[in-house]
Amino acid sequence: MSAEKKVGTTPGEGEPSQLFEKGLSVRREVLGAAYVDAALAGSSSFEQEFQTFVTEACWGTIWCDERLQRRDRSLLVLAMTAALGRMDEFRIHAAGALRNGVTEPELAAALKQIGVYCGVPAAVSCLKVLREVLADPELIRELGDKPTHPGASHA
Repeated sequence: MSAEKKVGTTPGEGEPSQLFEKGLSVRREVLGAAYVDAALAGSSSFEQEFQTFVTEACWGTIWCDERLQRRDRSLLVLAMTAALGRMDEFRIHAAGALRNGVTEPELAAALKQIGVYCGVPAAVSCLKVLREVLADPELIRELGDKPTHPGASHA
């Protein structure tokens, strides 16, 4: 007997957990609803458990911890993904950093710090990604004039 599992539920449960719902809200605000919804919609039953884990652990627990502001978390994630060479994650989190109030001059400063601590080749890869993110009209339109988080500001 196998129960149908949905993203955000644990085996035997039918409704998503509160931690999942809280994390999903933040995940959509930071990464964009279209990106997150596409990731969840394409989830096979195998992937659903992982998507639930990511949403609860990364977004419901870590990103909802109010001891750090979202913009600071964004800068940390950019540094870590740069150090690991994870440019797909760097790309989506660069857009999220803009949503969270990180400015272009701050991204430029972070890029130099990435160059010093991770190496110039890593920074060059990040620069290419940042250039694409900043030039993407659809992404810029999605960002609008205001950040999605009340504590963020586009200065």
